[in-house]
Amino acid sequence: MSTDINSDPIQNGSTSSDKRKKQQISINDYFTKRRKMSTNDNNEDKEKEKEEQRDLLASAAEKRLNKSKPTELLESEAEKQLTQVKPALQESEAEKRFSYLSSQTKPALQESEAEKRFSYLSSQTKPALQESEAEKRFSHLSRDNSNESINSTEFKKEEEIVEPKVSIPSHFYRTSTCSVALPSLQPSDDHSILFRPHIIANKPPRPYPEVYRDHWDKSHVRMPCSPDNMYPTLDKKIQKRWELIEGTLLQPFQTSKDLEEAILVYNHHYKGKWNFESWHSYCNIHLNDAEREDLFTNLIPNMVNLALQLPHIVTQSPKLLQHGVARSLTLSQHQASCLLANAFFCTYPRRNSLKNSEYSSYPDINFSRLFRGIKDVVNQVKTEKLKTILNYFQRILKETPCGTITFTRKVLNESSIPSWEHSTKEMCDLYVTAQGTIEDEGNDFLQVDFANRMIGGGVVGEGCVQEEIRFLICPELILARLFTEKLEPNESLLITGIERFSSYSGYAQTFKFKGNYNDYTPSDRWGRRYTQVIAIDAHVFHCYSDQFQSVSLQREVEKALCGFLEEKTLNKTGFSGIATGNWGCGAFGGDIHLKALLQLIASAIAERDLIYFTFGDKTFKNDLDEMHSFIKLHNITVGQLWNMLLRYGKELKAKKSHIHLYPYLKQIFEDYTCDTDDGGSSCNDDNPLEIRGVPCEIPGDMDQPSPDYIGDTP
Repeated sequence: MSTDINSDPIQNGSTSSDKRKKQQISINDYFTKRRKMSTNDNNEDKEKEKEEQRDLLASAAEKRLNKSKPTELLESEAEKQLTQVKPALQESEAEKRFSYLSSQTKPALQESEAEKRFSYLSSQTKPALQESEAEKRFSHLSRDNSNESINSTEFKKEEEIVEPKVSIPSHFYRTSTCSVALPSLQPSDDHSILFRPHIIANKPPRPYPEVYRDHWDKSHVRMPCSPDNMYPTLDKKIQKRWELIEGTLLQPFQTSKDLEEAILVYNHHYKGKWNFESWHSYCNIHLNDAEREDLFTNLIPNMVNLALQLPHIVTQSPKLLQHGVARSLTLSQHQASCLLANAFFCTYPRRNSLKNSEYSSYPDINFSRLFRGIKDVVNQVKTEKLKTILNYFQRILKETPCGTITFTRKVLNESSIPSWEHSTKEMCDLYVTAQGTIEDEGNDFLQVDFANRMIGGGVVGEGCVQEEIRFLICPELILARLFTEKLEPNESLLITGIERFSSYSGYAQTFKFKGNYNDYTPSDRWGRRYTQVIAIDAHVFHCYSDQFQSVSLQREVEKALCGFLEEKTLNKTGFSGIATGNWGCGAFGGDIHLKALLQLIASAIAERDLIYFTFGDKTFKNDLDEMHSFIKLHNITVGQLWNMLLRYGKELKAKKSHIHLYPYLKQIFEDYTCDTDDGGSSCNDDNPLEIRGVPCEIPGDMDQPSPDYIGDTP
């Protein structure tokens, strides 16, 4: 039976010549039938038929050529680029890595074009083929470096090209391209370094000093291995706590109960107060027998060995980042992993009770709250958190990381704060998208952490929203809780160089660990990845209208400015864009429309463009886009926008109902223009809220902060 000329002529197991013959026979049969049906046609009709035959043959050849293009693209371009990276490139990251590598090629290759190419490849598969399978084939090619081509039957028509998810304008400065040349890494009065500054590629930096040097005082972390760390035993004898920790953790572990009993030996004051039910449910309900045996035979003993190497890996007490003092702390990833292993085994002294203690203004660092739960109940969120944390330890124990990380406490000086109402600064560029995330599509920009004033929020407790998720997939961020005092209104925390180890899906109660993430972000001269996270904590508003009052507006915009502002240098051409989103909204009670404008104002003073992720909210995406376009069209300055926000706050406080913020601002500006240009007014100045737009009631009680935030609010 002949084959339809529009069907795929290539069959499995056929050679290329057989395929061409079969297709040629199919086409000839088709036209033979046509000739038999038109025997009465004249010579002119026959000539026309021959021309149609030639056209169809040419079209068939073109289709075969087009079908070969995806395969050629995979082999000639994708493979050439991806064979240079590690073979362990994960399937879920193939698309991200392809886009990143494409952006590094010659300038003529635009990022959007590179993304279109991969999107095209994924979109050409037959309907039954899922997107994840397309990525698997792409990842398979990049790992194997093979010359095998993908069967052309797996590609559909070329017109179904999928546009890239996020296409950030190329003129937005990126961290890796606008960073200045760093000076030699040297310690100073405001910068502590825990290793020898000489950086060698692919080798962890050597700790400094060679022999452990302790500082048991209020300016440094009180280390578990300190000779002054004494602890009363059950028989009321005073013993060096580190010796007790070593002797306890070096015992073999066979069950989840063994770990609980070990931790309570050197924390026996909390026996009966702490429970480990989430840990038990993870080990005994979630894990199967083989996974449980591997955990206690391999992973936990290796984590113990890492933790007990503390005096040899971290050979000095880290200096605390205390409030009111702008200073930095730089340590190696290897040192960070050792410190985090001690947090897992709850070895840090004086950090278990935050009431009236020396560390009451610091977050808790020991993982005791992560282990807490209800007997025989699987806490799904904590299960996923434990999977993410243990994946981190599994990764770093398999291959010791060689990079470095810097934690910088930033303090905004009064001299850096402008006169908001008189500022003539114009707004910077804004890119708004309802798709993507700050950590993925916002990579290579300054990435905002919607922080709690106690850095990390509920990451080792119940919380699992934006900040906690970021700390889980990049566990080195958790280390900030060890030495960062709670943030004051004029302070922020900048973290440079962290690595991402895990992929995830979901949010809050739907959060899921989705496996490894291989982070290929390049590093600077100090060994830090070009990844910068800025932690800024929003105020908690229980009354909706309070956030529009002058004091609240000033507090929020100055907090954002503290995070966004960077010192100018002579050889710096520009500052990287800021990847942010709905900061301080949700449980903190912030209004997304207001917070977006406040961040826009702060970015204008800091002279940095803004990339804003609305996390799937397309309506708000359009609203913010239109508002920014209106601001740019009318050249509205920071001072003008600030004064309009103040006026809105006054009207909101006086009225029981109000119009939405953005229509109000547009009308107020047009009324102002009408007054100044025409010498009169056509608007109702006595009641400026009665303008076009549908009034809406003031929201009622806002969501209260989650338990992890209670007590942390100002």
